[in-house]
Amino acid sequence: MYILVVDDEPDVEFLFRQQFRRDLRAGRFQMEFVPSAVAALQRAVEVREPPLILILSDINMPGMSGLEMLPKLRAERPDVPVIMITAYSDAETRRKAIERGAVGLLTKPIDFVLLREEIDTRLGQAA
Repeated sequence: MYILVVDDEPDVEFLFRQQFRRDLRAGRFQMEFVPSAVAALQRAVEVREPPLILILSDINMPGMSGLEMLPKLRAERPDVPVIMITAYSDAETRRKAIERGAVGLLTKPIDFVLLREEIDTRLGQAA
């Protein structure tokens, strides 16, 4: 199983790898990190095996924002759920994310217990 993480902050990869190190080491799933919406769109189209089960994307990124990327991503991969990540969890941002196809919104700092539950749910559905 494969999870794509989209964030322009370089420390995000380290943080995620640290939080999920046991899962990654055990091979429960793989994570790939891309620094932009453009790279995420390309990888989402390319990745077929192992199955892409979840995309986690920051909203605020240079160039194309996560909210701008979301409808394009949903058009290319309607089968893959997308959870947006933001430092600013206001009602308007949540509404825009859901309207554009996100299944959820996480705020920074990320609640990794909640994220782990979400990943476990996706793993169960994909199995």
